[in-house]
Amino acid sequence: HLATSLPLPPERDHLRPRIDLVAFMIDIKSKYSLKNVEASLAYVDDSFFLGKVCFLVTGVGRVNYCSVEMNAIRNLGEVYCSPVLFCELEVEGSQVATAQRLLRMLEICAGHVPGVSALSFSSLMRNCADD
Repeated sequence: HLATSLPLPPERDHLRPRIDLVAFMIDIKSKYSLKNVEASLAYVDDSFFLGKVCFLVTGVGRVNYCSVEMNAIRNLGEVYCSPVLFCELEVEGSQVATAQRLLRMLEICAGHVPGVSALSFSSLMRNCADD
């Protein structure tokens, strides 16, 4: 399910399925995109930041048109203890790779990968970023 901002409208709460992963998309060509994500973060339950949130940064192939500071995005990942994935969705090969990464993250967050929890996966992602 997609939403342009949070909170979600309450009138369909009873029909909404369980939420296993929240992926915030940030377009580095739009400062509004980052502001919208920052405003929406206040509506996410704290327990989701333990392995069930990621930031997907699009437009990284066009750094000449960048309106958002990369340090601000990295800081967002650190503050919320959530992985940051950088991608270029306008390139076909990158679309597939990004979709595969998100699908794998979703499988882990939903508990469909034996022996790997969302929390341990998130920790592993942060450790890899530190190396």
